[in-house]
Amino acid sequence: MTVYDFAQCLGLVSFGLGISTFYQENDRRLKIVMLVFNLNHLVHFVLLGSPVSALSTGLSACRTASALYTSSKWVAGIFVVIGVSLSLHTAEHWYDLWSMAGMTIGTIAIFTLTGIAMRVAFIIGAVCWLINNILVGSIGGTLLEATLLSINSLTIYRLARDKKRALARQAL
Repeated sequence: MTVYDFAQCLGLVSFGLGISTFYQENDRRLKIVMLVFNLNHLVHFVLLGSPVSALSTGLSACRTASALYTSSKWVAGIFVVIGVSLSLHTAEHWYDLWSMAGMTIGTIAIFTLTGIAMRVAFIIGAVCWLINNILVGSIGGTLLEATLLSINSLTIYRLARDKKRALARQAL
């Protein structure tokens, strides 16, 4: 098995972890599974030779771990500044910055948003990561982001439906 093949296998593991992540209705469980996903995906991008993607994923892991303990906008800002600065320094082409955009949107979402709003932001970030994954040749990552767009939409629908039902019960 070549390094490329192993990288693609890890991408497929990320595919499974990512689906599991965004199917979570509980925000804390979502963050815990997302942390494991980020760590796996970091190794995947390192093996694919995509330094900006690996950097963005590493920062995503750090921010997700931090977000388990704080929802500070200041902490989010620090991660965004670090991510943008390092990505701009590391990028060789403008299209290397799609992962930075996805990481930035995800950082803002995970620190400052909850529930449906957080998942809508994740959809926007997923579009950025989808473009990145196509460009770097990540098979599992491409499948993941395409699938996450659907799963996040379904979870948003379920959360909205449950909220509507709860409001209807309260009105009785």
